[in-house]
Amino acid sequence: MASKSLKKFIYLSIATAVLTISLKGMAYLLTGSVGLLSDALESCVNLIAALFALVILAIAEKPADAEHAFGHSKAEYFSSAIEGGLIVLAACSIVWSAYPRLLDPQPLENMGYGLLVSFSASLINLGVAIVLLREGKKSHSITLSADGKHLMTDVWTSVGVLAAIGMVKLTGWLILDPIIAMLVALNIVWTGYRLMQQSARGLIDTAIPNEERQQIEHIFDQFRQPGIEFHSLMTRQAGQRKFISVHILVPGEWTVQRGHDLLEIIEAKVRDHFPIPVTVFTHLEPIEDPVSHSDIGIDRV
Repeated sequence: MASKSLKKFIYLSIATAVLTISLKGMAYLLTGSVGLLSDALESCVNLIAALFALVILAIAEKPADAEHAFGHSKAEYFSSAIEGGLIVLAACSIVWSAYPRLLDPQPLENMGYGLLVSFSASLINLGVAIVLLREGKKSHSITLSADGKHLMTDVWTSVGVLAAIGMVKLTGWLILDPIIAMLVALNIVWTGYRLMQQSARGLIDTAIPNEERQQIEHIFDQFRQPGIEFHSLMTRQAGQRKFISVHILVPGEWTVQRGHDLLEIIEAKVRDHFPIPVTVFTHLEPIEDPVSHSDIGIDRV
């Protein structure tokens, strides 16, 4: 199954970042809130991350070539790692902006207008984040998932900032503005860390989820019978593509053609089971040969 281009979703993310930067910048100018400034800074990071994600997706969607016979799909993990790093950078910029106000709280102006403008930007981010996360899960794209999670952290940042400004307006406690900004920064550092961890897992060829491996075993069960066995199932995920390898043991008296026909049917069943591109490697072995039963590791010892 061929993978569809996901770049249109990144274009949506870029347009959203430009719009929310404008709205949040306007909210900061209206109020002078360091919380709103930090919120606008995070949207700037969103824009940079989305532009980088666009480049990475263009690389990941390239077809296989002589130097990259397994395709370029693992490039998506670099996008996730950098996006996680950018989230942490955004958190640092928030702390940098909030710390002086923690020492010297400043009065806020036009809070009603600022809240309205920032709330509008948050609703836009929330809608686009839901779209990106949904499509990222559907297509198994770590790039879209990372971008969606990044936008969702932006939403939570905005919620914290709006709550702080609302409390400042009700209580007059100016120090709440920088305190909430710093608390939000700590929260989004956690999100950045999880994105970088997810990227690392992909780059070291982590197996596909156990639930999906069990689904593959259920497919094999349809073909298991006396004289036909399966072992050495190995899997890995590379961006939008899954790689599955398995040994299939059949009677040694079978012709090559008969064994090949069986393997073709099994490979097609596995590929058709998943909604994303899957590459299946099968290795045919005679079931009577003792070597066939010990030849199960990655080094085929």
